[in-house]
Amino acid sequence: MKLVFNILFILLLLIAFVPFFRRFLFHLLVGRQLVKQQEKAYRAQQQAERARTKPGGIRVDSTPPDSSESSRFKGGEYVDYEEVK
Repeated sequence: MKLVFNILFILLLLIAFVPFFRRFLFHLLVGRQLVKQQEKAYRAQQQAERARTKPGGIRVDSTPPDSSESSRFKGGEYVDYEEVK
């Protein structure tokens, strides 16, 4: 029983303090599935792009408005006026 406890304790210390061991365990448990899901999403995105564009057609990517232009705008010009009664 003491041997099992010691093995579990050493394993816990390795997981807690050795980054290489932690990355290896993460890759074994989660990494492969994560890479597969990323590849699947990328393939789906590529197929959707191909379906949107017509063969021989022109594709224009719209760009978002430049945020620096909107921050430079500080209001309109001030004009003097007389109130007519």
